[in-house]
Amino acid sequence: MIRLAGVTKSFGSQRVLNALDLEIPSEEITVILGRSGSGKSVILKHIIGLMTPDSGKIYINDKDITRLNERELNEVRKQFGMLFQDAALFDSMTVGENVAFPLVEHTRLPKKEIQRIVEEKLRQVGLPGVAEKMPSELSGGMRKRAGLARAIALDPKIILFDEPITGLDPIMSDAIDDLIVNTQRQTRATCVVISHDIASTFKIAHNIAMLYEGQIIEFGSPEAIRNSSHPFIRQFIKREAPGWNAGP
Repeated sequence: MIRLAGVTKSFGSQRVLNALDLEIPSEEITVILGRSGSGKSVILKHIIGLMTPDSGKIYINDKDITRLNERELNEVRKQFGMLFQDAALFDSMTVGENVAFPLVEHTRLPKKEIQRIVEEKLRQVGLPGVAEKMPSELSGGMRKRAGLARAIALDPKIILFDEPITGLDPIMSDAIDDLIVNTQRQTRATCVVISHDIASTFKIAHNIAMLYEGQIIEFGSPEAIRNSSHPFIRQFIKREAPGWNAGP
């Protein structure tokens, strides 16, 4: 469903992505793992078309989005839902209005049907009865849940998660991890998660793409990454998760 071929991106003299290749399997959770500042979010912005590569191609369902005009790109984006790092809720809208926003913008559904979908999506993420609350009344974890409800309002085929547990305590982080797994099971969406958290990654991932120096240096199951012989991967796992058994 998603494929990056030879994608290169530089900002000034700094090359962030270096002829990067990545193929993301459909209907699974793929975590792009790497150090902070390594370019993980840059990959995500390329996938959704918010950035254009200096060279290379990006395919969504075999369509190279780097060749599309803005109108065509917006059509492709309708397949996506995205949970931003800070949830990115509109503070001037109620939670219900936030979740309804993509439905109002992209459909002609009657008001009553939109309300039904909003209530359904809020229940799905464990937030029944909060539609009338303002974002400022929610905890950090609840804001993430509300952001996810908005991300799945249009039943997207692809859901992107940008550092979804950043800023959350361990208990809430576990809850969000469980929510990602359950959401993927329910929707059968292709999920792409940006993370630098080892424990979270190994809990939720079907596949892990390890980013280092602008390239995916290894792609595989959590078990394959855990037993990798690549020196950077072994060092990264041990440093980020002390006591973790990174294999023989």
